Amino acid sequence: MKSLTPVALILASTLAGSYSMTASAHASLEVQEAAVGSHYKAVMRIGHGCEGSATHTVRIQLPTELRKAKPMPKAGWTLETVKQKLDEPYDYYGNTITEDVREIVWSGGNLLDSQYDEFVFRAKLAGEPGQTLHLKTIQECDKGENRWVEIPKEGQDSHDLKGPAPGLKLTEAHHHH
Repeated sequence: MKSLTPVALILASTLAGSYSMTASAHASLEVQEAAVGSHYKAVMRIGHGCEGSATHTVRIQLPTELRKAKPMPKAGWTLETVKQKLDEPYDYYGNTITEDVREIVWSGGNLLDSQYDEFVFRAKLAGEPGQTLHLKTIQECDKGENRWVEIPKEGQDSHDLKGPAPGLKLTEAHHHH
């Protein structure tokens, strides 16, 4: 078996490092599948800033299938939830819900381009097994913004998009006996 020269090793590790940086460059969910009807802990990962500048605001827009969202506060960031009146009210443990959180905003922070962080919330999942929910995520920075808001068309791979919205695939509900 032939061994790699030091130059080849450096080149291989550099290429592997740049590939992993590119692969993880988008906003992404830590857990990308969850059961309908479950309480889901969403961990949105932000892996870099915009054009080398620091991130100061992260906005996550929630589809209607994410219900009763509760964000986790972050030290050094201001937390805001934006509620909207629902087109179709739903029942939540005997209560009729007519408005719900549609956007969560963490602002006033300072996440350097060279750093990584996570933004966390919980929500109850509605929808159908096999459905993919897209959480449009907007990252505002000192210079510009990253808009992770593109939703793939039927049959299109999200990796083909410049700014894919993080997706959560719904699975069958778990039945406890």
